[in-house]
Amino acid sequence: MMEPPFGANRVMDNLRIDNHKLLFHVDRVSNWLQGQVVYPIYMEISPAGACNHRCTFCGLDFMGYKPRYLDADLLKTRLTEMGELGLKSVMFAGEGEPFLHRKMSEIIVHCQEQAGIDVALTTNGVLMRPEVSERILGSTAWIKISINAGAAETYGRIHGTRPGDFEKVCAHMEQAVAIRQRQDASCTLGAQILLLPENRDEVTVLAKRCRDIGLDYLVVKPYSPHPQSLHEGYEDVSYDQCDELAEKLDALGTDAFQVIFRRSAMRKCDNGTRSYDRCLALPFWSYLDAGGNIWGCSMFLGDERFCYGNIAENTFAEIWEGQKRKESLAWTAEHLDASACRVGCRMDEVNRYLWELKHPHPHVNFI
Repeated sequence: MMEPPFGANRVMDNLRIDNHKLLFHVDRVSNWLQGQVVYPIYMEISPAGACNHRCTFCGLDFMGYKPRYLDADLLKTRLTEMGELGLKSVMFAGEGEPFLHRKMSEIIVHCQEQAGIDVALTTNGVLMRPEVSERILGSTAWIKISINAGAAETYGRIHGTRPGDFEKVCAHMEQAVAIRQRQDASCTLGAQILLLPENRDEVTVLAKRCRDIGLDYLVVKPYSPHPQSLHEGYEDVSYDQCDELAEKLDALGTDAFQVIFRRSAMRKCDNGTRSYDRCLALPFWSYLDAGGNIWGCSMFLGDERFCYGNIAENTFAEIWEGQKRKESLAWTAEHLDASACRVGCRMDEVNRYLWELKHPHPHVNFI
């Protein structure tokens, strides 16, 4: 049997975190190829603009960490509507910490149980206390904790918070694992670390901690600068010398735990090349900010050309089929140069897939 290449996970990334999942939505893609209006499959929602951390790598710091919060009743109404229109999944994350929203648990339960939408969370975990996990684990597909160091002091510096938050988050993760087991819930529990110069020597320590706590995975991902970010200092980060680290992390995997080392994403960050000229992914996802605005792309938050409307002023159907979105898509198709987009864009693999569908090579019939 052929050995995997250097840096490849022996335990396959069956969650396709370093890939895309649009191939599982053939009907939606087929309708799009035929020129039909398609509703998004996935949406990222920022329930809170405020954040309890000030991470050194934060890509949305330019939003100002404003203490604004989506109205829970309005959001639940819109989520029910979006579920009926075909939205399949929501990730609560965004420009702030989701659990700063006082009704976050209520919103999560409604989203899954009433709107029929799969729910995920990316959180720093400080506020994910046991009583929160008790309420949401049965309604959540996955939770990913952002924990960007393996030791308290480094964690405090990178997260811009008290070092004591590190052990608090680890305790919350361990408690969530125990609650999941007791409830027999299916929620996948994972963590992620952004690979930075100051935490590189602690990644294996964190991986062992996550494994011993009982998490399902740890994602090791590259830093991808947001063009609007106010932070400086990571512009020259390179991932061309990561094979040894990847091998060490790979060896920590078990049948119950895997380290997903995002080597493909790291290569893209190093070489910055793309196989597409235009962004084709916008019809399949969207972003809802803490002020209720629907955006075509989170890289262009604040750019009115990418703002489709506000859920307090219109229904989602009116926004999605409205004139502002039509004009935005037309401008994107004609003028947006994808080579200037964020290298670590969440839709990069989706765009590669869609571009190939739109521009097939001449031998595609030889299957």
